[in-house]
Amino acid sequence: MVSNECPVCRTAEIVCGKWTLLVIRDLADGRSRFCELERSLRGISPRTLSLRLRGHEEEGIVERHTFPEVPPRVEYSQTAKGKALVPLIEDMRAYGREWLCAEGDSEPSVVDEREPVVAAA
Repeated sequence: MVSNECPVCRTAEIVCGKWTLLVIRDLADGRSRFCELERSLRGISPRTLSLRLRGHEEEGIVERHTFPEVPPRVEYSQTAKGKALVPLIEDMRAYGREWLCAEGDSEPSVVDEREPVVAAA
């Protein structure tokens, strides 16, 4: 039996959800609107993205900013807790480049050609 107090288990509960790491990756560059995230995360349905963002808000890794405009504008950004996950993504990117993208391999279905993300302090 695995203890709920295990920090690896708790972290895995957060980051192992489908789309979670990609949402964190996209928000590492700064604030994003829903439609920008939806475009970047090809294949995610609007409902799924909405549910994931809401769950990330509840977990404290994403903040929702609503602006009193017509039409209403909503942007999402990372909290300090969310920004702390960025090094995990950078490590995954480095691992993937070194071990999974060897010359001669077939093209991955989604290519992340972004420069490494440096989270703002």
